[in-house]
Amino acid sequence: MTYYHRLGQIPHKRHTQFRKPDGGLYREELMGLEGFHGIQSILYHHFLPPRVLRAELIGPARVEYADFGPIRHRAFGTANLPAGGDPVAARVTLLGNNDVTLGVSRPTRSMTHFYRNAQAYEVWFAHQGQGVLRSQFGRLPFTSGDYLVIPFGTTWQMELATPEARFFVIESKSQIVAPRRYRNQFGQLLEHAPYCERDIRAPQELETHTETGEFEVHVKVRDQLTRHVLDHHPFDVVGWDGYLYPWTFSIHDFEPITGRIHQPPPVHQTFEGHNFVVCSFVPRLFDYHPQAIPAPYNHSNVNSDEVIYYCDGNFMSRRGIGVADITLHPYGLPHGPQPGSTEASIGARETAELAVMVDTFHPLHVTTAALEFEKPEYMASWSVGGPEG
Repeated sequence: MTYYHRLGQIPHKRHTQFRKPDGGLYREELMGLEGFHGIQSILYHHFLPPRVLRAELIGPARVEYADFGPIRHRAFGTANLPAGGDPVAARVTLLGNNDVTLGVSRPTRSMTHFYRNAQAYEVWFAHQGQGVLRSQFGRLPFTSGDYLVIPFGTTWQMELATPEARFFVIESKSQIVAPRRYRNQFGQLLEHAPYCERDIRAPQELETHTETGEFEVHVKVRDQLTRHVLDHHPFDVVGWDGYLYPWTFSIHDFEPITGRIHQPPPVHQTFEGHNFVVCSFVPRLFDYHPQAIPAPYNHSNVNSDEVIYYCDGNFMSRRGIGVADITLHPYGLPHGPQPGSTEASIGARETAELAVMVDTFHPLHVTTAALEFEKPEYMASWSVGGPEG
């Protein structure tokens, strides 16, 4: 889904001499996925990339899960999640399995250290707030509604431009890509895709630092955090090119697919990883068959847990669900509109809802931290209010 991009100065041929004005060599680094088989970029540094002054263990970064208990639909209210700290420190993981973890973050300040996740892709959906993601690849501004997609091994620092922000955070053990059905054999997005390459925003301004001193990088790998202290600024890249870099995509640029009758959730798919997909529910016209029922039909997820993070609008099929709530509909029992929702939806012409959905193909576990935000009354919402109209 990413395209070839270049910033700064690079030599005519890769793996050849590229010298500084003083005659010294810039240090070449190939950063890629799946060994040398996946997408990659080549970066040129002022300093040797492996150069680390000190390495210290911070501690474990393994997620702690609670016993799920009886299978049931669950909801978690994160609107009042305590605000504070920088984006990474403020992150609270709520759900997860061996493929993906899902959480929220409500930071109130910018990062003072640097961060690198060497074991996962990260997707930061900016529900509220704006700022700049800085990395060795350059500046990447973001605002509300943006998905920030950060590849394995990227060293980054987030600067907030608002007093606080709110994020829905996806951590993936695999690469985040566009669904295969949206792409041709060359990787180009096709005409029926709900977005195109114009909507993908890559870094456009490189910031090259040559300062020396002590610079702290927190590295997440092997389910633990390590502190690396460098004797030079980690954003020392003078130029790079390739297909691997952080990028943003706005949920507001997702073009909804509609039809005469209710469309199934795959039409909302935006990205995919290994054993999970990410979907965007955006404002759209409802079905136009004269007897259409706009509300979703009841369905039993087949080998799929469904998670929805609610951002904005009127969530017509969900009673008692508000902004920043998260629902979990695990497979093993059907789910659908709550009592009265189906009849009430008939005749509606459009929806203004905004939400992010993640469907996983292996069961999700609930973290011990999530229990603090649970709305235990949610499972009873299909019984309260009488029979379906």
